[in-house]
Amino acid sequence: MPHLPQPPFHSLTPTAHQSPNTQKKKLSTKLFPLVFCMGNADYVYPSTSDEAEAAAAECNNNDNNNSSHSHKVAIPPPQPFVKSLKYNLKETFFPDDPLRQFKNQSPPRKLLLGLQYFFPILEWGPRYSLDFFKADLISGVTIASLAIPQGISYAKLANLPPILGLYSSFVPALVYAMMGSSRDLAVGTVAVASLLTASMLGSQVSAAENPQLYLHLAFTATFFAGLFQAALGLFRLGFIVDFLSHATIVGFMAGAATVVILQQLKGILGLDHFTHATDLVSVMRSVFSQTHQWRWESALLGFCFLFFLLVTRQFSKKRPKFFWVSALAPLTSVILGSLLVYFTHAEKHGVQVIGQLKKGLNPLSFGDLVFVSPYLEGIAVGRSFAMFKNYHIDGNKEMIAIGTMNVVGSLTSCYLTTGPFSRSAVNFNAGCKTAVSNIVMALAVMLTLLFLTPLFHYTPLVVLSSIIISAMLGLIDVEAALHLWSIDKFDFLVCISAYAGVVFASVEIGLVLAVGISVLRVLLFVARPKTFILGNVSNSGIYRNVEQYPNAATVPGVLVLEIDAPIYFANSSYLRERIGRWIDDEEERLKISGEASLQYVILDMGAVGNIDTSGISMLEEVKKVTDRRGLKLALANPGAEVTKKLNKAKFIDNLGPEWIFLTVGEAVGACNYMLHSYKPAVNDDPHKDESAV
Repeated sequence: MPHLPQPPFHSLTPTAHQSPNTQKKKLSTKLFPLVFCMGNADYVYPSTSDEAEAAAAECNNNDNNNSSHSHKVAIPPPQPFVKSLKYNLKETFFPDDPLRQFKNQSPPRKLLLGLQYFFPILEWGPRYSLDFFKADLISGVTIASLAIPQGISYAKLANLPPILGLYSSFVPALVYAMMGSSRDLAVGTVAVASLLTASMLGSQVSAAENPQLYLHLAFTATFFAGLFQAALGLFRLGFIVDFLSHATIVGFMAGAATVVILQQLKGILGLDHFTHATDLVSVMRSVFSQTHQWRWESALLGFCFLFFLLVTRQFSKKRPKFFWVSALAPLTSVILGSLLVYFTHAEKHGVQVIGQLKKGLNPLSFGDLVFVSPYLEGIAVGRSFAMFKNYHIDGNKEMIAIGTMNVVGSLTSCYLTTGPFSRSAVNFNAGCKTAVSNIVMALAVMLTLLFLTPLFHYTPLVVLSSIIISAMLGLIDVEAALHLWSIDKFDFLVCISAYAGVVFASVEIGLVLAVGISVLRVLLFVARPKTFILGNVSNSGIYRNVEQYPNAATVPGVLVLEIDAPIYFANSSYLRERIGRWIDDEEERLKISGEASLQYVILDMGAVGNIDTSGISMLEEVKKVTDRRGLKLALANPGAEVTKKLNKAKFIDNLGPEWIFLTVGEAVGACNYMLHSYKPAVNDDPHKDESAV
């Protein structure tokens, strides 16, 4: 064991030319003796707690040049239950304190602030300038060129009429522009939500056999998804989204993207019949069981357009100033594909086309509702871009905005919409200043609906499949997965599990598995907290984990343990057993090495933010175990909440106030002082059991 550095109570420790035994003989005390069984030897200890505290105070005075006081752990004053409950509710549901802006304001001002909270356009609208409009106009036109082909493509992916993809890029965008707090989020349909819609609704009704009922169910699902989202935001439950870890999202998104790509093999190969299942095995079986129906013309056209889209994306990635090249590539593909089919009559040679699209704006659909949780990509995307521009995104406010957007959308022939990353990235790179870019995009889509929909008649479905595949390849983040592997193997396992659940089972199972793994990870952190042995960092009074600091010196006769989490019913049994194992291991190590026996166990409570009754019972059991084994338990650095509860439970009185210390250094110094101050009791009977008192 490394040599113990000078403890805080250095004036009472052996000097370089004195042995510990010599020093013990020179130290004297006027305290009345009481013999405690301490490990393998009997030591003379102070007879009362007051005397023990006086001894600690005396050595502390010597250590601090005869200062007049010793540090004690303060017990916070009791708080009324209602006040504590109010504080806890505020920290749970209002951590950002959104009501602070209403303090000391007149009623008209409060009304205005309330309207601005739900409709941020009232806040930034009066400050809007011509320069902002120029930037937003460019951004809006750019994302519209991406939204139109993507909207049509994703509607087909959801087994819905293609025109719904355009409807869903019109009304929801106007709603979000008024209620959203993100400047960069470009709303519209997304591939994963479209896939979820097709998968969940397809299990209840066939889109081919009963398209009208399928359409009504899509509107109904969108309505309740939006209602659920808005309710979560209104009741300040946005923190539920945080239960999806980054590793889980990476795996789920990659798995969903893989499934979407596999589904596009139907369009690329020009197949008329395809499996409704989404798992890898079913899709591969469906593809290779129809090799005689593969259409080479469709496949050639699809791979050519896919190559064009990937090249333009790579070009824009290497030269960010030319972001518009990849943004315009999907619309360019649609135009070129439509012209190619029109002039070559490719639809007569196996190349499937969209067909007739109905002109006109969104028809009302509230009468189509026939009374699956929404996909929350929009909040994460908005926060990501907000960090780049240094402004705050309120997750609860965003849930209200996106939820309302979907509720209104469901009444105007739209299906599930949110903020896709690819479109928002284009909006960000285009230099948007406000949510007006969404209004510009909506107006561009409106003009398309009114005048340009007949032009999409000859758009080949294989081009839409190429657009979807190109977009989905960007969601398979291999670098992020490798980053997880290099940092945290368990996180990587979580990521791969979520990916495998989606690809080899189904999107629903993958989603449930992803959420389940995330919750399990949280439970493991709570139920199996870390505990460490602490040692003294040389030439300091600092105590740190000996595994992290191998040169940190452990203290002879003293075991210092750190508990690195709050103590609750979920982990109290584990901590009791783990502390017992630490004691067993330390005593066994000392016995083998022949060093001084273990006398004290110090628990560093600095990281224990809270404790419940099960945790207090655990500490009481640990004290009983240490007492039976002839060891003394001490606590160091307990927080206010922990100290308050320990005091109410009478644990402090049971342990002894003198055994609760402000810092680990003071606790070690007091224990070290005891070890060097009190002599082993003389055993008159040499045959007497050493463990007896």
